[in-house]
Amino acid sequence: MTHLWVRAEQRANEERVGLTPEGAAALLAAGVRVTVEQSSVRAIGLEGYRAAGCEIAAENSWPEAPDDAVIFGLKELPEDGTPLHHRHILFGHAYKGQPAGQVLLRRFRAGGGTLYDLEYLVDDAGRRVAAFGYWAGFAGAAVALRCWAAQQDGGICGPVATHPSAAHLRAELEERLSTTGRPRPDAMVIGALGRVGSGAADLCDAMGVRVTAWDMAETAHGGPFPEVLDHDIFLNCILARPGTPVFVPASARTAPRRLRVIGDIACDPDSDFSPIKVYDRTTTWDRPALRVQDAPPLDVTAIDNLPSMLPVESSQDYAAQLLPSLLTLGDLEAGVWGRAKAEFDRHISEV
Repeated sequence: MTHLWVRAEQRANEERVGLTPEGAAALLAAGVRVTVEQSSVRAIGLEGYRAAGCEIAAENSWPEAPDDAVIFGLKELPEDGTPLHHRHILFGHAYKGQPAGQVLLRRFRAGGGTLYDLEYLVDDAGRRVAAFGYWAGFAGAAVALRCWAAQQDGGICGPVATHPSAAHLRAELEERLSTTGRPRPDAMVIGALGRVGSGAADLCDAMGVRVTAWDMAETAHGGPFPEVLDHDIFLNCILARPGTPVFVPASARTAPRRLRVIGDIACDPDSDFSPIKVYDRTTTWDRPALRVQDAPPLDVTAIDNLPSMLPVESSQDYAAQLLPSLLTLGDLEAGVWGRAKAEFDRHISEV
């Protein structure tokens, strides 16, 4: 019997989950054994999982799970250096040259485990089967607008937090923008036709922010892209990968520009292929803005778990997308799982 073990998230400000109680019930009906850890932070309560018939385990007990269990979480594992012997499903951020990713792969090699990276679960055509993209774009655009509003008051954006709903986020942001007394900024969105870009554009539209929407056709020439500097806000919604052009070169700090805020929603600053060259580290919920130039101000916001600002909606959306693939867990050598395993095998051989 396939055994899926849903672990509690251990990263700060992470309340999402990749399986809802309804999805758990579907897995159980299909003959999958489902264990769900208790969690002090998960946005979806444990009661629904218990009612569905899931086994309940202690919070953060996954290291002692049976060897044949598939451990399922979303964000990073604790960086304690221990060898990893289980099969894990998570966002590993390990295949693009990230230093922390190399450490993670060495832990899998030491323990003999396997990473099924959620970013690399793809269908026959190479398209991702599930993504948090829409809500990352939605929340990322909201944080960028908060950064812009803080600049209008001569400051820098303060801490951000979770919201019970998208409507709550919009209402709070509308009040914040209105208090600046300034006309709404404009924004450029690159990757506007994708899920991330559509979420960013929808939030901007809801806030009365005019959007210049670019996608592959507008960026095919490979740059440079001086138009980026002619907008108040730039929102990058394209994942870093080989061949990604540079949208914001290091010289943008001192170049003549209207640009005041960069929202790097794709958020891969330590990747070799990052298209934003004015910063080198992610920002946090406590300090969402990194000021990279003072006169005039240029702030970068790059939070790498943006969808968790709307944990219930983003969890429900993602879990619904992923469930059909979870229902095929019985054969981890074929389909989306086989392709993810092949990707892992290729990268771990290079560590």
